[in-house]
Amino acid sequence: MSTTFQLDTSTSRATPTPQPIRRLTVPKIRQRKQGGVTQEPIVMLTAYTARQAQLLDPHCDMLLVGDSLGQVIYGLPSSLPVTLEMMANHAAAVVRGSYHSVVAVDMPFGTYEASPEKAFESASYLMKFSGAAAVKLEGGQVMAETVNFLVNRGIPVIGHVGLTPQAVNVLGGYMVRGRGDAEAEKIVADARSLDEAGAFAIVIEGVVEPIAIDVTKAVSCPTIGIGASSQCDGQVLVTEDMLGMFERVPRFVKRYEEIADTISATAQRYSEEVRARSFPGVEQTYQPKK
Repeated sequence: MSTTFQLDTSTSRATPTPQPIRRLTVPKIRQRKQGGVTQEPIVMLTAYTARQAQLLDPHCDMLLVGDSLGQVIYGLPSSLPVTLEMMANHAAAVVRGSYHSVVAVDMPFGTYEASPEKAFESASYLMKFSGAAAVKLEGGQVMAETVNFLVNRGIPVIGHVGLTPQAVNVLGGYMVRGRGDAEAEKIVADARSLDEAGAFAIVIEGVVEPIAIDVTKAVSCPTIGIGASSQCDGQVLVTEDMLGMFERVPRFVKRYEEIADTISATAQRYSEEVRARSFPGVEQTYQPKK
């Protein structure tokens, strides 16, 4: 029996509610890939709030509290200004709003690169504060020692290779990776290093498809693609992108809905009714008892 938090619609407060279901676990996710094959692909979406988590949780295996919240929630120009406290608070909300998915949280830029010890300090804070089950960090061979350090101290880690948004200034932009032979070989080598270091899954972002397939075949742990290949062991998207919340999204995103249009049209109807004094009506006001 696990405990989640359901939103009381009458008060908009979160209250603990027992759920007769056990969460998926990190070992269960890792075991999806056996002998290099994943029969049931892993479904992952980003989540930043308790309500969003409630809506996504029944359909996902993993919820990622991504540092993309910098742009999506806070309107920042990149993920670089995101703080550890931001990530911890949003991760805690997602944990409260879910009961089925494994919740993983991104480690923000500058909170893990200096040393394995610094990474452990940051990761343990995130997990203790939020209740998340795992952390995700960017980088390949250079981060393998850190991944191993964390895993051996009880912190499950998701790796991230290819286009790594926290390195946008070094990469020169959000461009597809792996077009050249040398870079393609490095991406595969990076993934192997993370796999050998103990990462239980690896995100492959923004690489040419053959490289994503090569990486998936080269590592024993599941790969999760975003702008990679359907042959990866799972997929992740930023939820707001696939819902059509923004005018422009990356090429690799499929817009499953146009929620921004719905929100805008609904706000327009509301504003028209307020200005016409047709809202609130009798149904939305409290009348004297007769």
